[in-house]
Amino acid sequence: MSLSGGEDWLLRPVLRGMCRYESLKDGTLDLADVALMNDACDVQDENERRYLDALKNKDA
Repeated sequence: MSLSGGEDWLLRPVLRGMCRYESLKDGTLDLADVALMNDACDVQDENERRYLDALKNKDA
């Protein structure tokens, strides 16, 4: 499920504890920072998926 206005991309790093919401609001972070944090989340998610797949295939 996504937020109706696409804000989930902006808030994803906040929800992951990578930054504070206030940092988005007060301009401490810009869109390039948010993009980099989202890329890092994607890498982390993919690595976790691969790790879990490897564990499943090891036991199969």
